[in-house]
Amino acid sequence: MSETRNKILCIEDDRETAALIAEELIDRGYAVSVAHDGSEGLAAILKIMPDLVLSDISMPALSGFELLERLIALAPRFARMPFVFLTALTDRDNELKGRRLGADDYVTKPIDFEVLATIITARLNGVARTRLWPKTIDLNDREVEVLTWVARGKTSAEIAQILGLAKRTVDFHTDNARAKLGAATRTEAAIKAASGRLIEL
Repeated sequence: MSETRNKILCIEDDRETAALIAEELIDRGYAVSVAHDGSEGLAAILKIMPDLVLSDISMPALSGFELLERLIALAPRFARMPFVFLTALTDRDNELKGRRLGADDYVTKPIDFEVLATIITARLNGVARTRLWPKTIDLNDREVEVLTWVARGKTSAEIAQILGLAKRTVDFHTDNARAKLGAATRTEAAIKAASGRLIEL
């Protein structure tokens, strides 16, 4: 087989987890490198120029968030490199923060390797890159407004009060936006809209 294998860098401070991920991805045909903290990860990215980065968030020396910020500040071209966070942090604020920084996806631990493999394949194929979204998803002004408040943590009743609408009207616009974005929940719709730069937070 002469085709070049995609290079994946896994940055994970738990050595056992890192070894497990590397083994799984090597079995799936990827060329995998491992780094055990953010600083080591940054050096590895600059050295090997991976096709995709999987990065933990809570790490010594440099967190995943700091690493991504540093990387994009260093060279804007890295903004195009798929960056997927691996984390035990399942709360919505961290997910929104990661996506605002430009992360492409978010995989929570314990890792479902089928889900991870699907995400990696999609990202390497350039599926659903955020810069394509504005052309393909057309949210109207009211949907943008409602989702912006959802992303800021407001309930439908609170949004209704803020915008001077009936709660059922807010729910109607939220449901429409959710359908357009292919999201299962209003939170997921808000996250997708934020990551696609369809709403400003």
